Amino acid sequence: MNAEIIAVGTELLLGEILNTNAQFLSQNLSNLGIDVYFQTVVGDNPKRLKETFETALTRADIIILTGGLGPTKDDLTKETVAQTMGLTLELHTESLQKIKVFFSSIHREMTINNEKQAYLPKGCMALENHHGTAPGCLIEHQQKVVVMLPGPPQEMKPMFTKYVYPYLRSKGTNIIYSRVLRIFGVGESALEEMLSDIMENQHNPTIAPYAKQGEVALRITAKCESEETAKKMIAPLEKTIRQRLGFNVYGEGNTPLAEVVGSLLKEKGKTVAVAESCTGGLLSEQITRSPGISKCFITGAITYSNESKIKLLNVSPQTLDKYGAVSEQTALEMAEGVKRLGGTDIGISITGIAGPDGGTQEKPVGCIYIGVVTNDKSTCKKINLVGDRLKIRNMTAMHALDMIRHLIVEHVSEKK
Repeated sequence: MNAEIIAVGTELLLGEILNTNAQFLSQNLSNLGIDVYFQTVVGDNPKRLKETFETALTRADIIILTGGLGPTKDDLTKETVAQTMGLTLELHTESLQKIKVFFSSIHREMTINNEKQAYLPKGCMALENHHGTAPGCLIEHQQKVVVMLPGPPQEMKPMFTKYVYPYLRSKGTNIIYSRVLRIFGVGESALEEMLSDIMENQHNPTIAPYAKQGEVALRITAKCESEETAKKMIAPLEKTIRQRLGFNVYGEGNTPLAEVVGSLLKEKGKTVAVAESCTGGLLSEQITRSPGISKCFITGAITYSNESKIKLLNVSPQTLDKYGAVSEQTALEMAEGVKRLGGTDIGISITGIAGPDGGTQEKPVGCIYIGVVTNDKSTCKKINLVGDRLKIRNMTAMHALDMIRHLIVEHVSEKK
């Protein structure tokens, strides 16, 4: 089966609100093994909505519309769909009663135009709205399934989950199950080259990379009759991918790099202190997102000026004069200083030029040094980033997090 999603609302076309409904529906339909080939946004115009709906009927088995079920004159989804399908609208007394109860519960008088919401296409399945006034409906007609849902996500999502998802699940024979690997240190094009033979010969399961800021998500997807079978199908392919990518695979699912690092620090009982210049506390903020991290994150210092580097971290004035604030030598002294200040296992520092100004030919905007010091090891990583100030700062924090991850895992491996 394949589906098409039609979002109705001029406010979507104007960019006043985001179309999060389409994302939610596509994800859930994918889980059901239903392919979504088209998504359309159309304004509150009956002529254009009719044309859009007619087109969807020619190419989709399931059409899901969101929005346009309200009480006002421009809410015309039910009217347009019913007319196109040759159906009449009839008063659904149960829905009308629920609308009246809703207004009574909030101590407001129901205006006459709210009755419009209780008129539904003849022969449809009414879908109760537990979070608003507009009922949805589901129509089976000439081997097509048409679903109309309210536009507000807080009404649409629970209605779909409670009524539509189970209905569609009962009609299908396959499910789609995906496992996502999160990867840092390899770009999308390099990743595709590393896995080119798999991607060229894939059938079921399939793999697909998705570039995100600073990382790549690799989705492994199997389509079959059950989740258990899908997991068995995915397992050998995942093993092969992990062997090829090695340490670049840092996590799974929706778990971000900062959370992975926080978990590693807690699991291995390691403490960390952070000194930041150009990131202005961003790395510290990301590490401290992890609940219970107070046992591991001991202190953080934002040493933006040279004076603060000298006073708080004991960076040598001679180092700053000879090499500059943005240098390997300064980064290492910052890391040593903050480690000493916090009495931690790990000291990590960031110094660089985030822009948009301040760069030179020798040290352009995006030139970053990240220093890491432990009891038995000192290392500094130089990276050259491109992008605006926000992107450079975010990417720098991710590189620093990845250095901590490497350090912890490699230290544990050396002990074995």
